[in-house]
Amino acid sequence: MKISNIIQIILTILLLSVGQILFKMVADKINPNHSIVSTITNPLLILALAVYGVATLLWIFSLRNVPLSLAYPFAALAFVFVPVMAHFALSEPLKAKTFYGFILILAGVTISTIEF
Repeated sequence: MKISNIIQIILTILLLSVGQILFKMVADKINPNHSIVSTITNPLLILALAVYGVATLLWIFSLRNVPLSLAYPFAALAFVFVPVMAHFALSEPLKAKTFYGFILILAGVTISTIEF
C-alpha cells in the first residue's frame, strides 16, 4: 500500500474522530425541554454531520485504490484517536489501561495491514 493511501485513510479516521467529539459536544448541550428542531439546527451538529460527510467521501476515494480488507483495520485507530481527543477537548480522563489498549490496537493494525 502506498504511503499516500495510508495518509488518506488515517485522515479519514481522524475526521470521523473529530466528528465524534463534536457529537459529544452537541449531546452535552441538548436541553430535554428544547424541540427536535432546535437540536437538528444546532451549528455544532451541522458541523459534525459535515465532517462525517467529508470523511465518508474521503473513505470512498480511499477504497478506489485499497482493498477494504486492507483499509478497514485502520478504522480501529479511532479507538486511539477519540479518547486522546476527548481528553484534550472535553477534559475526559486517560487511564493507564487505556494506553495498554492503545498498544494492542496499534499492534493489531500493524499486523493486519503489513505486506510481506
